[in-house]
Amino acid sequence: MFHLHKSTVGKALKDAVRNAKLCKRVTSHTFRHSYASHLLQAGYDIRTIQELLGHSDVRTTMIYTHTVKSRTLKETKSPLDF
Repeated sequence: MFHLHKSTVGKALKDAVRNAKLCKRVTSHTFRHSYASHLLQAGYDIRTIQELLGHSDVRTTMIYTHTVKSRTLKETKSPLDF
């Protein structure tokens, strides 16, 4: 099993961003944000995403919803709609 130090991952990411000539700021947190945003786009429930990210407060998880267009978010359906 390999253990990676935080600074090693950070340096590798910084080098990759530089080599790719990306204009946007990219950090390891960018991956976490992308993960949450993709789950939202796929229709996952915000409480499920909260649990996966380890947030104690759903308001923290809600920060990620600003990146997802409202039309891609699925509305909760009533059990009577089935």
